[in-house]
Amino acid sequence: MLASVSTEWLWLLAMAATVIHCSAMAKWIPVQKFWTVYPSIMVGCGTGAGAVGLRSGFGLGAMLVLCAFALIGLTIGLFPTRKLLTAWAQEINNGVTRDRYDYPRSHVVFCIVVVVALLIAGFALTR
Repeated sequence: MLASVSTEWLWLLAMAATVIHCSAMAKWIPVQKFWTVYPSIMVGCGTGAGAVGLRSGFGLGAMLVLCAFALIGLTIGLFPTRKLLTAWAQEINNGVTRDRYDYPRSHVVFCIVVVVALLIAGFALTR
């Protein structure tokens, strides 16, 4: 269904998902170095995932949809952890480093479930 849409709209979907995700992460992790590096990393990962998908036989439209849905899922999945991420980023800005950051297991499970569910939905919409 979505893969039959014009590729320009799918590029717009992928770019919008990237901007929304990077904006949310920049708000949740207020570290200037993170703001400048993270979007480049996300674009690089999306490009790499698209290249691997194209070599595996998926179409460009399908890969754009899957990248967009993965970023949306990651944003939703990290939402419960936003306060922890902000607190840890402020500690790092103040020069405090920890040996270990206790990330709640329920948050990890939630993030994984949401990302996988949205990837399955994206895959179903591209068939």
